[in-house]
Amino acid sequence: MQSNIKDKVVFASPRNEDERSSLAGTCVRKLGIEMPAVLDEFGNSTESTYTAWPERIYLIDRNGKVVYKSKPGPFGFKPDELAAALHKL
Repeated sequence: MQSNIKDKVVFASPRNEDERSSLAGTCVRKLGIEMPAVLDEFGNSTESTYTAWPERIYLIDRNGKVVYKSKPGPFGFKPDELAAALHKL
């Protein structure tokens, strides 16, 4: 992506968990991401389970139930909808 080239976050695919973790940390720092970030395991089971691509925003309650799932992002992200779901929760 052109934005990745501009932001200098173009890397080879990681070959193992350690490389993946290091690369994720580098991207978080270079992109200035300030919210908590989590890393899927190398087999991408979370991505497969939650259809993480294209990216979505999920709100999961204390019992592990998905109580809010956004439309695909970034254009499907509706902060007001998420705020309402948080308030309801």
